[in-house]
Amino acid sequence: MNTVLLIIQREYLTRVKKKSFIIMTLIGPLLMSALFVIPAWIATKGSDEMRFVTVIDKTGEFVNTFKDTKEYKFLWRPNSKLKEVKENLKDDKNSAVLLIPKEGVTKGVTIYSNKHIGIGLKSHIARSLSAEAQNINLQKLGITPEHIAASQVHVPVQTVKWTDEGEKTDSAELMMIAGFIAAIIIYMFIFMYGSQVMRGVIEEKTSRVVEVIISSVKPFQLMAGKIIGIALVALTQFLLWGILTGIIVFGLKNFAGIETGGGIGDKLPPGMMEALFTYNWQPLLFSILFFFIAGYLLYASLFAAIGSAADNETDTQQFMLPVTIPLILAFAAAASIMEQPSGNVAFWFSIIPFTSPIIMPLRIAADAYQAWELALSMAILIATITATIWFAAKIYRVGILMYGKKVSYKELWKWIRYK
Repeated sequence: MNTVLLIIQREYLTRVKKKSFIIMTLIGPLLMSALFVIPAWIATKGSDEMRFVTVIDKTGEFVNTFKDTKEYKFLWRPNSKLKEVKENLKDDKNSAVLLIPKEGVTKGVTIYSNKHIGIGLKSHIARSLSAEAQNINLQKLGITPEHIAASQVHVPVQTVKWTDEGEKTDSAELMMIAGFIAAIIIYMFIFMYGSQVMRGVIEEKTSRVVEVIISSVKPFQLMAGKIIGIALVALTQFLLWGILTGIIVFGLKNFAGIETGGGIGDKLPPGMMEALFTYNWQPLLFSILFFFIAGYLLYASLFAAIGSAADNETDTQQFMLPVTIPLILAFAAAASIMEQPSGNVAFWFSIIPFTSPIIMPLRIAADAYQAWELALSMAILIATITATIWFAAKIYRVGILMYGKKVSYKELWKWIRYK
């Protein structure tokens, strides 16, 4: 046990002292803070460039349709000829011409410009024309905009969960966000740090350092120490990222006066804030922690076996594909599973050990699981981890001392059968 602890200590201290670790630990929070700050800054600042749009309306029905904004100013030229206007605007990169044909807008309109037309301007024109055309048609039927406004009703929908403890405010949006955040964290953790295990094994193998280490420790102890040591490095980095990101966002909001939410809090669906405080977070946090660690152990042992079977990262590709496909498939299926978290697909994906680290937290976030399903998923995952570590250790003990030979699946099977 002391040997494993020494290996863990070596792996941990070696990696946290690297410049790459320190740089990424500092840069990571800046990048994550940018996700909060930049969208809000862009939304408040808008564009400094004013675009002038000359409108040639051959119908004469859309005189007051377009409203000027900070980015667009509309110039009404109903009697101008398209060819002349285009010639005058030939060298003007900030202008465009909108032609509304005399046949009306049902068959479409055309925007002419020397510069790329952004989707914002195109959408603004389309919305304005659609709304005005609808108003014109309704007025022909004797229905005024006032009638339409009086008839519109906004119905806020609030969901309430009926439980043994009583009624609780529910929020599908909150559960989806929480589930996806959990899935993304676990997915990133497994891929980022599982691959570090593989690269670490390859580096030691190619530098022949492992020959010295293996003379004093067992291969299984070396593999276990490497996996656990890198896991602690990952947890340290995630913890520092969380703390530093919180400090940066808090500082920008409270001391620099920069909005970091973009007004999102005012636009939350009904009941979401209440659900945030009344939701039972313990099962979700427990599941995230368990599947966070279990998923890493499962895939890190496989990555360690792959690293020991290859002499360089190029040779690992043939083994990486079958290992990573289940993980990628689970993440790709997460969106549809959230729509039906109690369905058969969600059930089997949460039971299969190679996809359960991603899918089971999603189901727990949606509270769409039974206790026996969680227990079964955890039991199968633990059993699979045990078997995977055993198989990986068999490959690892032979592979780390093999050089210059291209390994096939048939060769790996021989290694597993060695006693």
